[in-house]
Amino acid sequence: MRIPSKALYLSLFLLVILVIIVTRSDKTGTAIISNGNEKIKINVEIADDEIEMQQGLMFRESLEESSGMIFVFEKKGMYGFWMKNTLIPLDVIFIDDNLHITGIIYAEPCKEDPCRVYRPENQFKYVLEVNGNFTSRNNISLGNKVELII
Repeated sequence: MRIPSKALYLSLFLLVILVIIVTRSDKTGTAIISNGNEKIKINVEIADDEIEMQQGLMFRESLEESSGMIFVFEKKGMYGFWMKNTLIPLDVIFIDDNLHITGIIYAEPCKEDPCRVYRPENQFKYVLEVNGNFTSRNNISLGNKVELII
């Protein structure tokens, strides 16, 4: 019986890495928030599986001003968010299944365990994370309508 060569294993490994890069690269979209006066466009990375949701924005040293991450849950609920290994403060925007903002929390990076778990008062289906104080700089508030292009 012939044993596969190291070159074959290396080729398979590189193929898997390429597939991961290609599939992750198109997991982007847009969130548009109507604050009553204007529409604020946010370029978002999409986290819609358990691994992506657990990773979130961990270890990022910065985030472009009109960028963020949208977490897409299969069904609405009361999921907890924490800031472990997150290096920048974030606004965590909770969005219901009708695409209205139902909660906004300013979350500081967690410097040591135990890390605080953030939960809003209402159920949600989506969570949008953006730079800290983005909502106040853009007059975003509870009840604002969100359009998701994901």
